[in-house]
Amino acid sequence: MSSSAVLSIGSNLGDRLAHLRSVVDGLGRRVVAVSPVYSTAPWGGVEQDDYLNAIVLVADPELGARDWLRLGQRLEQAAGRVREVRWGARTLDVDVVWCAEGGQVCRSDDPELTLPHPQAHNRAFVLIPWLDVQPDAVLEVDGTVRPVRELLAALDAAERAGVRPTEFALPGSATAAEGSVS
Repeated sequence: MSSSAVLSIGSNLGDRLAHLRSVVDGLGRRVVAVSPVYSTAPWGGVEQDDYLNAIVLVADPELGARDWLRLGQRLEQAAGRVREVRWGARTLDVDVVWCAEGGQVCRSDDPELTLPHPQAHNRAFVLIPWLDVQPDAVLEVDGTVRPVRELLAALDAAERAGVRPTEFALPGSATAAEGSVS
């Protein structure tokens, strides 16, 4: 089945950095690259603390798109994730943003796993760290494949500015200063 995926990880409850590290540790040998860690304001209008966010590129010859989803959910559960409020605070959020199986980009309209992620192109906290680890990344939006760099440039300047580099690093990541995209 051989697949690769782009995972967006975020936390804004408890030891945020430890929660992100738990993902990298839990993925182990599957990790191909890890972005710098960014701080971002929460989405969705629910009053809560800022998030720490990063992107993890992963690959495994034995996993498929649904396996990445299940693995992400297990990591969320291990971090004490509770799903009570849409866009609410969370110990850990692991989203499958993009996946390819056998060299073919996965597309899915299943509500449990929609691929590519239907809102990724609107979220600078996904696009900026993704470009740090994959500068030539592309994403299909409404049937058109576009460079992630273009999608980021199309976002409001305030949205882009709200994704702030931190001094934090995850195992296997470059520092934010090395790869920052604004």
